Amino acid sequence: MTISAPEFIHETVLLKETVASVLNVTVAELETGTIKKTGTFVDATFGRGGHSRLLLTYLDKDSRLLVFDKDPQAIQTAQALAASDARVIVIHDSFAKLQDNLQRLGIEQVDGIIADLGVSSPQLDDGSRGFSFMRDGAVDMRMDTTRGESVAQWLKRVDETVLADVLYNYGEERHSRRIARAIKQMAHYDSTLALAETIKQAHPNWQKGKHPATQSFQAMRIFINNELGDIDSFLDQSLMTLNVGGRLAVISFHSLEDRIIKQFLQKHSKGQYPEDANLPMPPKRPKLLSKPERVAPLDTEIKTNPRARSAWLRSATRQ
Repeated sequence: MTISAPEFIHETVLLKETVASVLNVTVAELETGTIKKTGTFVDATFGRGGHSRLLLTYLDKDSRLLVFDKDPQAIQTAQALAASDARVIVIHDSFAKLQDNLQRLGIEQVDGIIADLGVSSPQLDDGSRGFSFMRDGAVDMRMDTTRGESVAQWLKRVDETVLADVLYNYGEERHSRRIARAIKQMAHYDSTLALAETIKQAHPNWQKGKHPATQSFQAMRIFINNELGDIDSFLDQSLMTLNVGGRLAVISFHSLEDRIIKQFLQKHSKGQYPEDANLPMPPKRPKLLSKPERVAPLDTEIKTNPRARSAWLRSATRQ
């Protein structure tokens, strides 16, 4: 069965900054139009291909770009790009399976990896996907709609205490117990707007200008897609996959993601690991990454694309 991909506007966040970072050049150098690199690169979260398309303009004809995504609609877009550019190899899988997929293709090392974490604008704007509390649709929230259980299926069977823990741990929702109780009292879970309204009614207070269901929806989405676990797996594999001199560039949009990335880059750039802290003679470990760099969107980008306001780009070089 062919899955039709609705057309949605998607503005790629930190576009030039990310491509410049993975190529180890400045944005100013990128804008000269004279950059031409060769190598094997990975876009671990293709989305609608903004980063990939720009990156391809700076790669020579002998380069390869492997693009990953769990979303079938994103894969459909990626396959259309691959049909017009032989350098593109499409992989319908999570970036948590980075090494398995590269080894299957006979690729041991790559020269740069990009990852743009979280949910994409098309996913949010398509109410049928269930990510949005502003548009009605099925309570799904799966990145990959071809496998796994939906949030609705999970809510039917999950214990109230477990649900509250998920809302607290993955959404940092202080009123998780109260909200979980209200959700479990719902007769059915077939409408995102109904779920959002239930959360709103159960929430005693919320930040001005922020929908009261924001953190709960985030928590359920992160949990059902194992997003934080996948990030951990991806980062570990990226370190083993990058050539010396290769670049890792990762964009995050909320504190849970950003904390994982920050701590990963710090420990591998310093050669200091938490598990060594209490040892009488900590071993001297190699520094596998350069000093991390952090970039935020410019004010001009935030004005034109408000979804960029919470983004951080963190990057480092494999040593």
